[in-house]
Amino acid sequence: MTALLQVTGLTKHYPGRDGVVQALRGVDFEVGYRETVALVGESGCGKSTAAMTLMRLSEPDSGSVTLGGADLGELARRDRRALGKRLSIVFQNPYSSLDPRQRIRNIVGEPLKTAFGLSGRPLEERVAELLEQVGLTAEQMRRYPHELSGGQRQRVAIARSLALEPELLVLDEPTAALDVSVQAQVLNLLQDLQERLDLSYLLITHDLSVVEVMAARVLVMYLGRIVESGPVEDVFGSPRHPYTRSLLDSIPIPDPRLRAQLKPPLGEAPSPLNLPAGCAFAPRCPRASERCKGEDPALAAEGRRAFACFHPLEKEFVP
Repeated sequence: MTALLQVTGLTKHYPGRDGVVQALRGVDFEVGYRETVALVGESGCGKSTAAMTLMRLSEPDSGSVTLGGADLGELARRDRRALGKRLSIVFQNPYSSLDPRQRIRNIVGEPLKTAFGLSGRPLEERVAELLEQVGLTAEQMRRYPHELSGGQRQRVAIARSLALEPELLVLDEPTAALDVSVQAQVLNLLQDLQERLDLSYLLITHDLSVVEVMAARVLVMYLGRIVESGPVEDVFGSPRHPYTRSLLDSIPIPDPRLRAQLKPPLGEAPSPLNLPAGCAFAPRCPRASERCKGEDPALAAEGRRAFACFHPLEKEFVP
């Protein structure tokens, strides 16, 4: 599959008083045309930093990001509007991502005015069209965000992200702040929009059930590195990296008789200010050897998938 988005060697460090936070450590991945790729991992693993660097809301220290063959860094330096026409983002919390002082018409219409110079009736018609695409009505463009439900606010955020007709959307925990029933509606909407508009998605989430519904491939991130990747059914059905296995074991089970089988990751993740030598997961890994504590494994391909581990798990089906 030809890649729409190609990320190579993406690195981001944040200097601080107590040291340097290694947020991203040479991240490589790609997203194909009309494909959904999920990026998963614990809080603090670097998922949102990856989103911010892709959007050029935070400049990476090194690495390259291309979208349809165009360098996103160059696009951002030349013209932010040109970047917005290729790539957009839907943030996690619609309560904070929408300006409470602006009507929905202005929130969705601002990028249209800035990029296309629309005003008056053409602007109203385009805003109404965008709202209709996400299941809202033209009447709702005259409301303020506080007059809408959480699900409706997130639909407004999606409509705004579609205003410049981007090729790829970064979905940063798009349903985490919503009720479960509303989450399903928003996920169904995103799938429908992808089919109708030929969109590609980079889905950033900690909810593995959302990954199973939405994504074709999954990237598992741990402390700024991709440690396993591949088709969702392969990675979730037979994880090779012990960290992936631990993430799957952390999913709550309704049956109390089965809860004792859960084996979440041991202890706490090391601080990105002071990463251990070798494999960063070694201090929490039951399979770690002396080699793991002194050498960091590279991400190695195996068929349709890849993993970074000296002692991978055996292939097995996981129900």
